[in-house]
Amino acid sequence: MNLRLRIFIAIVVSLSHITEGHAQVKQKHAAKTVVSDTADDTEDEKTNVELQSLVDAQYKNSGSGKRFAEGVFKSTRIINGQSIENVPGGVLEFRISHRFGELQQGAKTSFGFDNATTRLGLNYGLTNWLMIGAGRSTYQKEYDGFVKIKLLRQTWNDGMPISVSFVSAPSIQALPSELLAPKGTTYNSRDRLYFTNQLLLARKFSPRLSLQLMPTYIHYNIVATSSEPNNEIAMGAGGRFKLSKRIALTAEYYYRLPSYSLNGYSNSLSVGIDIETGGHVFQLFLTNSADISERTFIEETTGNWAKGGIHFGFNLSRVFYVVKHR
Repeated sequence: MNLRLRIFIAIVVSLSHITEGHAQVKQKHAAKTVVSDTADDTEDEKTNVELQSLVDAQYKNSGSGKRFAEGVFKSTRIINGQSIENVPGGVLEFRISHRFGELQQGAKTSFGFDNATTRLGLNYGLTNWLMIGAGRSTYQKEYDGFVKIKLLRQTWNDGMPISVSFVSAPSIQALPSELLAPKGTTYNSRDRLYFTNQLLLARKFSPRLSLQLMPTYIHYNIVATSSEPNNEIAMGAGGRFKLSKRIALTAEYYYRLPSYSLNGYSNSLSVGIDIETGGHVFQLFLTNSADISERTFIEETTGNWAKGGIHFGFNLSRVFYVVKHR
């Protein structure tokens, strides 16, 4: 825990200097349980159970006697935003995130098929409590990365009621300068930078219900007008309700504080369904956010549910062993 806190403090301090200058893993099942639950399990499904056992086995073998809350969420993302979950140490996650255009555009755009936004990303567990990731989105040709650190983990028998993680996610967009500023205006590389920082506070209330809060701070090195703040603040809330062994309902909402937000945008609201299929987690959802990086879907959502500004989207993740921990 001391090492985690030192890394956490170092990241926060370094980010403050920058701004001033400008899957989860389920509890391990025995092989007999897997076979008895589904006699026709594929090899992928068995591999997925093993993968989801890695983190919990570390704590069980530590001799601490603590009973940790497992499988708070199924994926490392609730829908758009980060969940409390990490991939285990030594495991690589490949994620495809896709948002179609607005459904109300109708048949002329194949109900949004012609105006899609896509992000491809890779996440890697350095340890069971430290995960890094990077990706590239088609919107504004944006490159993003993140670090997610588990600080606390909910227990059933040791007085820790919640799990807590910290996420730091810088990004940079690569659009041509003429598309970002009037001709003749200087647009430096540092003007393209954005920094998102979040605390994730989650609790698993029962085997079916998990909830999470996400207080969020976003810094823009440059904004469109002098009347808009460089520092934005939002509060997110998300949840998961398990319907069956492999299917769960999810929802997510981000409220932007009026005095600390960009002008002309909406709060992000998404509802969806998670489907587990062996080594994959498939997420289908409706959202008013067309864009995918943290700063764009939290601060730059243009769609409005009441006016039909709804997008269909999906996330698909697949995990691979890179280093198999004993």
